Amino acid sequence: MITPQMTIGGKGVAGQEAPVAVLNPATEEIIGEAPGCSREQLDEAVAAARTAFPGWSARPFDERKKMVAALAQAITENGEELIRLLTLEQGKPLAAAEGELQGAAYWAAAVEGFSLPQEAWGDDSRRVTIRHLPLGVVGAIVPWNYPLLTALMKIAPAVTAGNCIVLKPAPTTPLATLRFGELIRDILPAGVVNIVSGGDEVGPWITAHPGVDKISFTGSTVTGRRIMQSAAERITRFTLELGGNDPAIVLSDVDVEAVAEKLFWGSMLNSGQICVAAKRLYVHADIFDAFLAAFMAVARSQTMGNGVDAGVTLGPIQNRAQFERVKRLADNARTAGYRLHQAEAPSGGAGFFFPITVVEDPADDAEIVQEEQFGPVLPVMRFTDVEDVIARANGTPYGLGGSVWSNDVERASAIADRLDCAASWVNTIMDAPPDQPMGGHKQSGFGVENGQLGLLEYMSVQSRVTLPGVAAVAGADLVADAV
Repeated sequence: MITPQMTIGGKGVAGQEAPVAVLNPATEEIIGEAPGCSREQLDEAVAAARTAFPGWSARPFDERKKMVAALAQAITENGEELIRLLTLEQGKPLAAAEGELQGAAYWAAAVEGFSLPQEAWGDDSRRVTIRHLPLGVVGAIVPWNYPLLTALMKIAPAVTAGNCIVLKPAPTTPLATLRFGELIRDILPAGVVNIVSGGDEVGPWITAHPGVDKISFTGSTVTGRRIMQSAAERITRFTLELGGNDPAIVLSDVDVEAVAEKLFWGSMLNSGQICVAAKRLYVHADIFDAFLAAFMAVARSQTMGNGVDAGVTLGPIQNRAQFERVKRLADNARTAGYRLHQAEAPSGGAGFFFPITVVEDPADDAEIVQEEQFGPVLPVMRFTDVEDVIARANGTPYGLGGSVWSNDVERASAIADRLDCAASWVNTIMDAPPDQPMGGHKQSGFGVENGQLGLLEYMSVQSRVTLPGVAAVAGADLVADAV
């Protein structure tokens, strides 16, 4: 049994509420328990962050970013342990877990390249300086698909900006993140990073807590709406990275087999459980049949199974609730009369395994097209007219990512520029490094993550106006100066 502790004020803390059992989604066996955070313990975590804030925010920006960048070494030095924890609790194969760990380390190290804008103007008679100030305490909630990576995507900019943070991992994937908290207690001052765990009730406690100055959330649009409502009560700042239903448009001039393989991994990596993975494929009618055959050839060459086993390339869906949702979408598509193409998956035993499934040419208003699947089920549709397919691609309430594939880069770029989404890619997908800002359009989010713009989301702006001494200036003159 894996039983990590929470980290509050730089110390290991056991939970006061009932522990949360953590399942291996490949076996459905309990592999560990996460502490159950109580309301009082959350208060302690927020208080620890509040206490640490004055000293941490007073450190020079360059000093803070060097200390945060040192988290990368803690991740890589404990890589073998963290990789195994990620595979056991999330289900992804060991190689994919290693990729997540490398991404988390990369996000931490990337803060070395962060900088704050230096803005000032005027002269000796009137000088204006723009300052960027940390907010205070950040409450962060991360999802179950990339738990450690997403945690670092929030910790790195928030803490580098001078804030302190209280972070909660998802109830189904808390182990690697809690262990990370144990590993960094001696790297950052006590209270700068606090990690708590528990059931679904802890998230709303964080978002409604009067001691939290900003909320940073990655997850579903449904939960994002509730967070906005909670934040509105206290006018709390928030950044939301929410659901996506990302289109990919494949023009007729591509190398079919090469693009089919790229889009297979662009849609099915982590068994489709990626926010910016392709969720809808629009393939030109001239190559549709060849593309579909090539895509399914790649799908049928994969091995789905327990992520710790050699040769496994795809793991299970992470939890039962999501498994049932994905199954419902596929079953409803079959009931609606659409043709389903499926690869093999483990069946008849334990584990939340669902086969890679392509739904052939469903209608634009079909449930499988309008809803984000977040699993290994993918609608693939024909198109003939570019104007029509752009309208179809933009025809959902979401706008996270989108891609266009063609050997005519100029033409593809022109199409990509018309996609209503946060990130548009040409002949690539899921390319979103730490220095590249991204903020969801429409119902896919609010605010910006990554890059300098993402860093500034964790800061407030102050305009400082400086005039020369005023000892000999009359009050009326001061009013005139102000006007």
